Amino acid sequence: MTDPLFDLTGRTALITGSTRGLGLAMASGLGSRGARIVINARNPEAVAAVTKSLRDNEIDAVGVAFDVADEKAVAVGVQEATELAGPIDILINNAGIQRRGPLHELSLDDFRAVMETNVTSAFLLSKVVAAGMITRRRGKIINIGSVLGPVGRRTTGAYVTSKGALSALTKAMSVDWAQYNIQANAIGPGYFSTELTESLQSDVTFDTWLRNRVPAGRWGQVEELIGAAVFLSGEASSFVNGQVLYVDGGMLASL
Repeated sequence: MTDPLFDLTGRTALITGSTRGLGLAMASGLGSRGARIVINARNPEAVAAVTKSLRDNEIDAVGVAFDVADEKAVAVGVQEATELAGPIDILINNAGIQRRGPLHELSLDDFRAVMETNVTSAFLLSKVVAAGMITRRRGKIINIGSVLGPVGRRTTGAYVTSKGALSALTKAMSVDWAQYNIQANAIGPGYFSTELTESLQSDVTFDTWLRNRVPAGRWGQVEELIGAAVFLSGEASSFVNGQVLYVDGGMLASL
């Protein structure tokens, strides 16, 4: 029997940037625990392919392609998702990008692109989705932050700034919306083995540094993010609000 604290049967979860990596892992994890999944990305072909793959694995899923940083597209996309899958009970703001370079060399366009995708999109999606959650007096919002939020690393200034802002936005959401029984929290992943980190994994110098820096001595595996996502999506976290749960192998706990 499924523990009711972690049972997501009957809930609809919209996960942005969910055609690969951490987003796809969380989609699969929530779907395997009964949630109906809304797959999202900008590429319609990728969305359709992932949606079919999940369905083939007996996960209830629909796909909606739209740009999370476009206000009009978000409004239309959320409406389409609701028509296809029902009211959204769980929103995971996972979409994000990286633009590397020292801050003194970073272009304004690159800085803005990172902030719009990593922070503004979370505001836009949450604002639209929260309207329905407020009416129903129930909802879960999970923002995907990073260990590069409370700390910095060279050449990642825009990303660090965006993840720090996302942490603050999470707190603001909880303060405004907790009264409506909406829990807004964040997950702060450490360094995970994904397509986006392949270049770092293949860099012997960086890989050695990471394994020495992280107490666990290794990269995280995408499946290891599922537990945190399920916890923050279910009744087990009904009195958890405005928090950042770091899943980093102990990285931030170690000097």
